[in-house]
Amino acid sequence: MTRANIIQSIHDTAQWDVLVIGGGASGLGTALEAASRGYRTLLLEAEDYAKGTSSRSTKLVHGGVRYLAQGNIPLVREALHERGVLKNNAPHVVHDMGFLIASYHWWTTPFYGLGLKVYDLLAGRLNVRRSRFVSKAEALQHTPSLKQKGLKGGVLYFDGQFDDSRLAITLMRTLVDQGGVALNHAPVTGLLKDNGRVVGATFRETETGENQSVRATVVINATGVFVDDIRRMENPDVKAMLSPSQGVHVVVDRRFLSGDSALMIPKTEDGRVLFAVPWHGHVLIGTTDTAVPHVSTEPRALPEEIEFILRTAAQYLEPAPTRADVLSVYAGLRPLVKAEEGTQTKSLSRDHVIRVSEGGMITLTGGKWTTYRRMGMDTVDKAVELHGLAERPSVTEQLRLHGWADDAPADHWQVYGSDARSIQALDGAQTLLDARLPYVEAEVRWAVRFEQARTVEDVLARRTRALFMNARASIDMAPRVAQIMAEELSLNRDWEVEQVAVYCDLAEGYCLEKKAM
Repeated sequence: MTRANIIQSIHDTAQWDVLVIGGGASGLGTALEAASRGYRTLLLEAEDYAKGTSSRSTKLVHGGVRYLAQGNIPLVREALHERGVLKNNAPHVVHDMGFLIASYHWWTTPFYGLGLKVYDLLAGRLNVRRSRFVSKAEALQHTPSLKQKGLKGGVLYFDGQFDDSRLAITLMRTLVDQGGVALNHAPVTGLLKDNGRVVGATFRETETGENQSVRATVVINATGVFVDDIRRMENPDVKAMLSPSQGVHVVVDRRFLSGDSALMIPKTEDGRVLFAVPWHGHVLIGTTDTAVPHVSTEPRALPEEIEFILRTAAQYLEPAPTRADVLSVYAGLRPLVKAEEGTQTKSLSRDHVIRVSEGGMITLTGGKWTTYRRMGMDTVDKAVELHGLAERPSVTEQLRLHGWADDAPADHWQVYGSDARSIQALDGAQTLLDARLPYVEAEVRWAVRFEQARTVEDVLARRTRALFMNARASIDMAPRVAQIMAEELSLNRDWEVEQVAVYCDLAEGYCLEKKAM
């Protein structure tokens, strides 16, 4: 369906059952839950699917080892169950990965080893693989780049890894497969009210500037760190729900974490955990937890956050990456629900929260990618309870996501699942966009035709992961990507030039070192 067709279908529908505002993990999960139950469902996203926090995660589908240490057993049990469900429903996007906790003190191995046995038990029949103790020799076999001096051995446990924005696109495609409608680059500009009740919203189609209104039985605010902005459209005096926190990651070459396992550092100098994770032929290291006073669509890493990550990595890796080795740095904001004054953000619960306004609008926030399905299910259940929708059972626990394939090759085509062959049949399937990354021209055409990509950023940041893997390479790719998109969208040279300029300005913010003039 073309964008014009999508907009026409919105215009032609007088009343929706469910309107979801927000195209990140929580919004997509909620919209898919609603559509799969047979409700007429519309999702509106202000910019692009997973533009915000949902494309900036640590790329883990996990129960949360540190939540176990905090004693939050219900959250860990729920997340481990959802980890297993997601692996079954999207094996082309989610896969198993071993995580090594290296021991440099005699007590570390039994302490974390016993805790991870509890982690295994909580996962039940959906456990990935059992954790086990490993010797120094086996630890180095799994992670040869570990510092050897003082190494005693370690614990190897297993969790899930995924590509976050590719899962978002997969959910959007599944939503459409289930009869839902989704539109990106369509910011909500206001809420419609009738006798004090929220009965719909107005939005702007950014490409034409046209304003449109939609009516719905249920309006769900699932805009992540921006939920308070939508809540204030109903009540300008409403108290803020969130205490946002920033998490930063750096991406470096794969040689800094050779072997087949990720590294989990269970306690850093600030009491957090840090991960070094193989991802798309690179290594992702993070994260931080820094309280921020304001939210932004493009948060930027603070110098001290980058220094903290590199300093911590240097305690465990040999050789250790330096600033000069960083290929990309990105920041994401966590929508943490406000706590008492003085509480540190690392101590706040990652449980999701559902609140209902006086006008009946439902707000969903908090949570994490792993539990997106449960978040959506709970939210739609609340909508049914409050707004008189016909009761229908959830089907998402067994719903295979778009492109489902359990035999996809372990290369960059894997995330497309069963769609991979169709992409490989397009023009440009053998033409790399840049020798430093695996992406080809055909993927750009596919992104425009079938994945609602509308800007160069949509393609390089979220349909492919070029921006997050190697920001400088993505800048060099931008002109050709713009040219292909212009061909597909029947746009002119002026559009290409503007898109390249906008993208390059954005991507420079992901580069640690500025390009020499």
